[in-house]
Amino acid sequence: MTHTTEAMTCAERLLAVQDEITRACRDAKRASSSVTLIAVTKTFPVEVIEEAVVAGHRTFGENRVQESKIKWPALREKFPDIELHLIGSLQSNKAKEAVALFDAIHSLDRPSLCEALAREIEKQNRQPRLFVEINTGAEPQKAGVLPDDADAFLQNCRSNYGLIVEGLMCIPPLIDAPAPHFALTAKIASRNGLKFLSMGMSADFAVAIQFGATHVRVGSAIFGERK
Repeated sequence: MTHTTEAMTCAERLLAVQDEITRACRDAKRASSSVTLIAVTKTFPVEVIEEAVVAGHRTFGENRVQESKIKWPALREKFPDIELHLIGSLQSNKAKEAVALFDAIHSLDRPSLCEALAREIEKQNRQPRLFVEINTGAEPQKAGVLPDDADAFLQNCRSNYGLIVEGLMCIPPLIDAPAPHFALTAKIASRNGLKFLSMGMSADFAVAIQFGATHVRVGSAIFGERK
């Protein structure tokens, strides 16, 4: 787990997280370039985000389409090389805005969303990178495809909707050790020929890297505690 404090600047916390990723990659005998740090900016204001951008960071994650529409267009005008990931759940009626705004969507999990995204991808001629969310803990309150249904769902995405799915995402249950959930997600990805794994947050990204995470989603360790 990363040890950052409120007294540190955003740039210092960002550097501490990047150092931790480098260490975790070294321990896992992986190149640090094989892991993308998604700085999660939900609820943080533009001026806080801009500190991370000025420090050189370019990959960010948001949870909601509405919040992103308010914050990101002006930032992306100033910094056109920013890459924006939607990591929260997506309503089908927001697919049009999501395809227009995001470079990656991590929360594909049901046929109605497949249909809406397929339609918008074709209409807008824009191809965000798609991740299917796996509900590894089969938690009823959480979105995501159940592990036993994952292979069939992925096949459905490809053959019935023509979607190009490149990865999987998971959020382990808070009360569980994360390692078995990361291992399960990696196993599903491997047998389905998927190269990206969006796994691990502020508290457990080093463990996720051991299990092959290619994208880690870190918010509070970079930006401080949410108000």
